[in-house]
Amino acid sequence: MYTGIAHGKYRAHVKQQQDGILKLTIDLGSYGQDLAIGASVAVNGVCLTVVSNSNGIASFDIGTETARISNLGELNDGSYVNVERSFRVGDEVGGHILSGHVADVVRVESNTHHGSESLLEFVVPEAWRQYVMPKGFVALNGCSLTVAEFDRESGVGSINLIPETLRRTTFRDVAKGDRLNLEVDSQTQAVVDTVRAVMTDKNWIQSIQ
Repeated sequence: MYTGIAHGKYRAHVKQQQDGILKLTIDLGSYGQDLAIGASVAVNGVCLTVVSNSNGIASFDIGTETARISNLGELNDGSYVNVERSFRVGDEVGGHILSGHVADVVRVESNTHHGSESLLEFVVPEAWRQYVMPKGFVALNGCSLTVAEFDRESGVGSINLIPETLRRTTFRDVAKGDRLNLEVDSQTQAVVDTVRAVMTDKNWIQSIQ
């Protein structure tokens, strides 16, 4: 589990293996010194398992399905990624609880800088629009963010990025056409799905009376 507060951005090295698996290696320095084999780390919001670690240089395997559903399959050797280790029970949760199981990707419409801040506009795929709302939470590339505005019909949403977020993540360099990993707020999803199920059952009962 994660909080959506990225520790920082790190350079990733990617190598395609013969079996189709992508080998991802990241030098996490002191942040990864004590990472155990089998530990979970969020890379651009995707929960990955540590398969090796040597003095903070951690490696991960990216399967074909993970590469397909996220933007990890689009990484170039030397790309920067947002990284967060799993939080410990008792730690302060500054964002919102994330699983690292991304739902889909959103397409960036624009990333407009205003002084030290930025306005990021993106399009949410139709299947996930029902779980996004103004002032609600989403995670993009593993970062817990508050939705400023959202048009459910077009799927266009916007987020205001403060200087600290731009400093410690990859968002400053995001451009139109880029794809960002999306994880919707699980509590919002549970409420929406439950209400829809109840309303469907109610309508069905009324139709047979």
